[in-house]
Amino acid sequence: MVSERVKSIAPSAIHEMTRLAAGVDDPAMLSWAKPTADTPEHIKEAAKRALDEGRCSGYTPTAGLPALREAIAEKLARDNGLAADPAEIIVTVGAIEGLSAAVMALADPGDEVLTPTPNYSTHIRQIRVASAVPVFVPTVEEEGWRLDLEALKDKITPRTKAFLFCSPVNPTGAVFGPDVLEPLAEILAEHDVAAITDESYEYFTFDGVRHVSPAVIPGMAERTVSTFTFTKTYAMTGWRVGYLWAPKELCAQIMKVHIPFAISAPTVSQYAALAALEGPQDCVREFGEKYLKLRDLTCERLERLPHVFSYQRPRGSYCMFPKIVAPEGRDSLAFCKRLLLEGRVSMTPGVAFGPTGEGHARITFCDSAETIDKAFDRMEEYFPAA
Repeated sequence: MVSERVKSIAPSAIHEMTRLAAGVDDPAMLSWAKPTADTPEHIKEAAKRALDEGRCSGYTPTAGLPALREAIAEKLARDNGLAADPAEIIVTVGAIEGLSAAVMALADPGDEVLTPTPNYSTHIRQIRVASAVPVFVPTVEEEGWRLDLEALKDKITPRTKAFLFCSPVNPTGAVFGPDVLEPLAEILAEHDVAAITDESYEYFTFDGVRHVSPAVIPGMAERTVSTFTFTKTYAMTGWRVGYLWAPKELCAQIMKVHIPFAISAPTVSQYAALAALEGPQDCVREFGEKYLKLRDLTCERLERLPHVFSYQRPRGSYCMFPKIVAPEGRDSLAFCKRLLLEGRVSMTPGVAFGPTGEGHARITFCDSAETIDKAFDRMEEYFPAA
């Protein structure tokens, strides 16, 4: 009774680790890529007011609250350099729904969608759910997970419809700057390939690196669907609200998919999102400062386990992707299961993130210094130096 499309999707290693962690006493969680901070108070208060005033019992316009789309357009101009018309914006159920709708709108069954490896595992599933074929473009680990542009050119065929990627990157922490985006724009334009970008971690970059929205690169605006979320920026994981920007004609086609997927994003969440954009932005700066400190702590603790891991220092997001150099790390799922069940530390197996993810593990540093220290204290005991 189940479609071949769904059967072709492998069970999620991420959710398997979450299921196993539920049976472990006091696991130290380095596997969840979600902020543990509470949503800022002014955002919650705005949602409460909207509820109390009876504004949340119905649907909003399908594309989202007009005031919210206006605020998003102002944000895109101010922070991303995108001259966005509110008519080119759709408020979505997190970035996830926007990305899925974009893939469905651009790719027919059997079409190919390029995506880096390693890359966010949900992107791979979004391509498969659309009955398209994921084609993996390698990144160069030794160069900070740089996108291999020559390999990308070689992967393009007449069936290639889009390149789906995130920057800053989950899971590697790489950030694609103009040195990558400018030649990428030339390649995509030459072959008339669209870009679908996931910019969820746009505000969290380190060491003087800045996020650049790919759509601002010359030649990209007319072929790019740019997706964003309130989840990471404002610690709004459970609110399930994000947005996308695309050229007007393409946006209208994506809307056809958005309607059967969601009708509209949750009304109360849209009022919360409006307050997030219009209210004080101190929380965003504070989250970024926190993640920088936690990144440095995680790197410091990894340095004390050179017989277990080697790593590239992440330049963005709150994820990193160390290689497991311990002999038992060749099977990342088995390694992470054993570490969880015996060492009470949860990481995400690298096999979940594409073909070159095997032999790695994703570590997140969005919890607390106490959690990171607890995890590494346990690992130092579990993996004693030779």
